Amino acid sequence: MQKIYCSTGALVGRPNKRDYRLLKGFADQLSCDGFELLVYDSWYPEADELISTLKSFGLSFPVVHCEKAVSEKSVGARVWYEDGRYHSCELSAEEDEQNMQAAIREFGINLKIANGLGAQKMVFHMWNGLVSDKNIEKNVERFGIFKEMAEEAGVLLMAENVVCNTHDPLSDLELAGKEYPDIAIVYDTKMAEFHGQTMDLFGPEHEWMIRDGHIKHLHINDYNGGIKDWGNLGVLPIGKGHVDFDRFFSRLKEYDYKGDYTVEATAFDKTGQVDIDMLNECFGNLRRKAGIPVTL
Repeated sequence: MQKIYCSTGALVGRPNKRDYRLLKGFADQLSCDGFELLVYDSWYPEADELISTLKSFGLSFPVVHCEKAVSEKSVGARVWYEDGRYHSCELSAEEDEQNMQAAIREFGINLKIANGLGAQKMVFHMWNGLVSDKNIEKNVERFGIFKEMAEEAGVLLMAENVVCNTHDPLSDLELAGKEYPDIAIVYDTKMAEFHGQTMDLFGPEHEWMIRDGHIKHLHINDYNGGIKDWGNLGVLPIGKGHVDFDRFFSRLKEYDYKGDYTVEATAFDKTGQVDIDMLNECFGNLRRKAGIPVTL
């Protein structure tokens, strides 16, 4: 049976000091089937304690979201935004190698957390931040190193259609798919809508991703900005933006999608208070639209 998970990033963030211990209290109030743990690099020094604590809560973490900036370290460029333009300079070979080794070490901690919590899947940003997909060929090449590490650890590494500032997510995933014919993908509706690509998944150019079973997981979030509207990149619950979920799920059913879902809609305010009712409403809306029965 398909499952609906809640991203811990919707619950735990800077306003409540990224305190993962809060998850136990939140879990008792949420009508989801488990959690997707969003890893923060501030947790690295206490990875063992984090694993022990979360396991003691008796919660389910089938999916771990790798810390988002790992891929930024793995590409040899320094990028900044100035005067309405992106600028970059290449790193030296030595700096590049140092960054890559740091990325490998940090990815190893993410895998340790995934294994410690019994997660089978990991979400990965193949590109991210201002560096984004500026050097997509190098991103794709180095993704293979992380993919192999994950396979050795028994974790399915899934590349996400992360927002881009150079190309577009589906084109970048097309490039990766040519290099890795068995690529696993997590498709995020907000990320797609940001580029006007939500329904492009079902078009002739990109249909192979869903038709041939490469979409292993879905992030279901709404978006209320324009195309590449960087000032509106909030993660919204279903119904608070303009993603056409009825049309999306209607097409999705044609491909007999059997994977699971994660809701990432930000639920905490600037004081750290969490809107539990909003998340439960989001889970209910998703169950109805995707035709997923409530689990007992």
